[in-house]
Formats: sequence, structure tokens, C-alpha cells
Amino acid sequence: MAAYLCAPAVIHGEHSVKTEEIVAEVHGRHPEAAWAPRVDGIAASTGIETRGWMLPLEAAVAPGRRSGTGSAGPAREALIREGFTEQDADRAVAALDAVPAPQTVQERTAPAWEAVQSYGERAARGALQIAGLDVADVDCLITSNSTTPALPGLDVALANRLPLRGDAMLLPATQWACVAGTRSLALAADLVAADPDRVVLVVISEALSTTYQPADDTLESLIVRLLFADTAVAAVVTGRPRPESVLRLDASWHHTLPGTQDLHRLETRADGTHFVMDRRGPRAVQDTVTAMWEWLRVRYEDDPAAWHPDVLLAHPGGTRVLEYMEQTMPAEWPSGLLRYSRDSYTTGNRGGAAVFDILRRAHDAGQEAGSRAVLYAAAPGLTATALEGEWL
Repeated sequence: MAAYLCAPAVIHGEHSVKTEEIVAEVHGRHPEAAWAPRVDGIAASTGIETRGWMLPLEAAVAPGRRSGTGSAGPAREALIREGFTEQDADRAVAALDAVPAPQTVQERTAPAWEAVQSYGERAARGALQIAGLDVADVDCLITSNSTTPALPGLDVALANRLPLRGDAMLLPATQWACVAGTRSLALAADLVAADPDRVVLVVISEALSTTYQPADDTLESLIVRLLFADTAVAAVVTGRPRPESVLRLDASWHHTLPGTQDLHRLETRADGTHFVMDRRGPRAVQDTVTAMWEWLRVRYEDDPAAWHPDVLLAHPGGTRVLEYMEQTMPAEWPSGLLRYSRDSYTTGNRGGAAVFDILRRAHDAGQEAGSRAVLYAAAPGLTATALEGEWL
């Protein structure tokens, strides 16, 4: 399977949003919520003090531009039919229009979609520069973007923005979500295995802040507000080693748990996208971790005592599953394998971009040639993909 990965480019959201700002906004909007007394403790437990968003917090919490009644709309006509004078009807409609209304899907997602494209382009150009390649060298573009659905999608947008050659293969994935980092690399590895001269560019750009829904008053919605960050990442994968290659990918693994499709999901409603969490999710994700351990055990069953990864780049969705991974990995494995994963979570959950961010942190810290690496991610579905390889 050998595929060669160059170091990724990582573009963090440029708007710093502090946890204390989110806590203040939630307190002001939901002072009577049953969980209101626990907000400060829940916020502190995330370990996140700030996260980067593509758009400022004000953009997420602003009211809609209009309530939709309109001075000549159905409301005014209905009032006149009920005996209101035109002057009284106009005053009543004006009062209705002054009531803050939720943002519409268009108001919420359109600016974010523009940002997703811009950030994606910056990441793509950065990855090509890191790899010492030009836009004209790209034979295939794999993109992932789950938070701001659009047609045409990020693949076509980048093909025009960069621009790519007209014969470049475009492979968009709009529903990979958190598993995008590992699954895109597994797909890229298959593509270069079929043609070692192929150059594959992977771009993942997610505005997870679009799931910040001010009106939601559930405890799960509070957690969503606190966790997510916006990031665009990109990396080049080739079938032959390059001077800029940092990691050789040797094998991939995929796993899907039946009957878990409703545990975590993204829903589109009148006011935008909502990420719906289920408290059973972390326990189900742990089942994918157990399955991954078995894959690695079988892969190295001829040398179980001597082999272990030197770094584990994991995005299981939260720190609870990271703790489970530490508790269930073989006892003879060294400690600290998840340090870069934990470090990434201190500034937010980056969804599909997380594994590339974690990989970049490991690269910047200086991994020795010959170090063995395992990359793992799980996503709503519940589905997971892992890769195993060697640092160059």
C-alpha cells in the first residue's frame, strides 16, 4: 500500500473565541435552564480556554435581519381584515418586525461557506508549497466539508480558485465529518497504489462553529457550543517518496458499527445546522477502538512483544475516549502516545481536520526517522478509519 505523505498545512480560525465569552452568552440567554448552575463547571471540564473560528462569535449569536412579516405582508393584510385601520396595522407589524428573530439557514451558512472556501484555498496552497509542488502537478483533489453543504462543493470551488488542470480528478466527500483525516489518506493511498506517479492533494475545511445555536437549551447543545473549533488543513500524498515526505503509510483499516447511525448526527433546521449528540456515543466509539486494537494485534501477531507505535494520532471525538484508549492499550506500550492528540483538544474539537492538526504537532515536535505511527479517527455513523505507517 505504501504511500508517502508530506507535512500538512494547518490554517486555524482567525477569530479567537474565549470560553468565558461563550459562558457569558449562555448565562445571559438561558438563565433559567436546569443546567445553568453547572455551566461554569462544565466549561472548565473541557480544558478549552479559547478556540479559533472562521467568523466571530457575534456572527453566531446575532438575530436574523428580519422576522419575515414585512409591512405589506400577510400579517398586515390579516390585521386589516380583522378591522384594524391601516395605521394601526402598520404599527403592529412594525412592532412584530422589531422582535429579534433567529437567523435563517442562508444568513447563518452563506458567510461560513465563503470562509470555508477561502480557508481551504489557503491550506491547499500551503500544502503544495510544503511539498515543493505546483498547482499544475496535482492529478487528484480529495475534499471534505460537512458543515456548510453546497453544490457544487468544495472540490469544484478549489478547482477554480487554485486553479487545477482541467483533467484533474475531483473526489468530494461531504459526509465524512470527523473521520475525514484518516479516510482521505486511506483513499489517497489506494489512488497512488494504482498509479505511483499520481499526485493527490487532500483538503479538509470545516466551519464547525455553524453548529453554535443560541436558542437551543439542551445540555448537549451547551457542550457543542464549548467544544468546536474551525480549521482548514491540506496535505500532499504521492506514490513515490519525495525529499519533503515525512510519513510512509503502510496499511489502512475501516470499521462501521451497525445500528449506531442515530447516536451523533448533523441536522439542518430553519435556523441552520444543529449537531445532535447522544450520551451513548462515547461508549459506542470505544467499541471501534477495541476493534482497532485487534487489527493491530493481528497485523503484528508475529512480534507482539517488540512492536508498538511511537506516536498515536487519534481523534475519537473527545477526551473521554482518549482516556479509554490509554486504559486499554497493551500494558507494555510506552506512555504518552496520545500527547499530541490531547494537546490538539486544548484548543477545540476540529472534526475532520483534527488528525492533520495532530500530525502537524507531532511533526513540529520532531519525530525520529523510523518511528512507527498509528492514525485513528471515528465519526458519526458510527464509523472509524485507522492507518499505520513509519516516520521518514
